[in-house]
Amino acid sequence: MKWSELSIHTKNDAVEAISNILHEAGASGVVIEDSAEFAKPREDQYGEIYALNEDDFPKDGVIVKAYLSESSFLNETVEEIKAAITNLTNFNIDIGENVVSIVEVNEEDWATAWKQYYHPVKISERFTIVPTWEEYTPVSTDELIIELDPGMAFGTGTHPTTVMCLQGLEKVIKEGDTVVDIGTGSGVLSIGAALLGAKSVHALDLDEVAVRSARENVALNKVEDKVAVFHGNLLDTVKEPADVVVANILAEIIMSFTDDAYTIVKPGGLYVTSGIIGAKRDDVKVALEASGFVIEEVLLMEDWVAIIARRPL
Repeated sequence: MKWSELSIHTKNDAVEAISNILHEAGASGVVIEDSAEFAKPREDQYGEIYALNEDDFPKDGVIVKAYLSESSFLNETVEEIKAAITNLTNFNIDIGENVVSIVEVNEEDWATAWKQYYHPVKISERFTIVPTWEEYTPVSTDELIIELDPGMAFGTGTHPTTVMCLQGLEKVIKEGDTVVDIGTGSGVLSIGAALLGAKSVHALDLDEVAVRSARENVALNKVEDKVAVFHGNLLDTVKEPADVVVANILAEIIMSFTDDAYTIVKPGGLYVTSGIIGAKRDDVKVALEASGFVIEEVLLMEDWVAIIARRPL
């Protein structure tokens, strides 16, 4: 199948509006290449590997890309997109150069092109996340390698909320612990827990695609003897309390079931939560404390928060 890659060179102010225009025109997703991203300062506390290529970013402004299937109406669609973007100036939105270009792309090329942006990343004292298509040699004897093949539906475990959850698990998991991973996604947190010495991990997700992805990644990392992945909503499939419960989901969802979460954390056990935007930090803390948890530590990364809470004995 043939696709057309539509690129718009614009300003950051217009990115959200242009993305919406492209979605409404039939694009299933957009790619944003921001010139500021390449120059963005990054901490290297854990020796992270950032292999950004300057050629992948514009010299200035932002390039927004979308993929449209080729059809007899493609030219009309592109003209409608151009007109809608130009119209943004009537709303005092700076659209910058507004240079629009289009190239033809084969589906096979598009399906694998995203892989060039993912490389091994050391995200904590011990954890390094390695995409399966990359070769990587451990730099220390106690380094824990998590291999992921996320497909196009899941990230490679380097989002701040995932990183903080792994760092939290590294702090709290003891050899032989039992773990519950709510909203497992790609399975990265369950795999991390198993590598840290957990005896068993009960992973669950409402999304059947996530369940399949997690099971594949669990097998890839050879921890299927410790990790079982289930299709289920929140705690529906959990029958026994665990030493450690981890949930990397939205703040609103975390707050909706703090009482239930309390019941599946063993007395003296720990609850590691993230997916919490900074503005929701206090709300989540209040909800956790109202259910009986004691806040032990709050982790911060960029605009995101993770909370480690304990159920008292």
